[in-house]
Amino acid sequence: MPATETIAKRAVKSARLGLRATPEQETVLRRAAAACHKTLTQFIIDSACQAAEQTLLDQRMFMVSDKQYERFLTLLDHPTEDNVGLKDLFSRIAPWDESCS
Repeated sequence: MPATETIAKRAVKSARLGLRATPEQETVLRRAAAACHKTLTQFIIDSACQAAEQTLLDQRMFMVSDKQYERFLTLLDHPTEDNVGLKDLFSRIAPWDESCS
């Protein structure tokens, strides 16, 4: 059972969402809901939550090819070269912190 279904069954439904759709969109949504043996509301909420979860996962996980992954691991395994410019930058007090010192 997907997480959204578990959460939906345990939680009291008190939030009200409103939306507007074209007649064509409504028809497609109602047909899809019927095909899944769900009410229109159940179908829309389940679909929206699934899309939301995927969007959030996409923010934390990304897919790369085997070659890109190997290159990434190689970069992680090797120490970086000293970057004088970055050392200088990070040794300074940030302009927004200057008034606090």
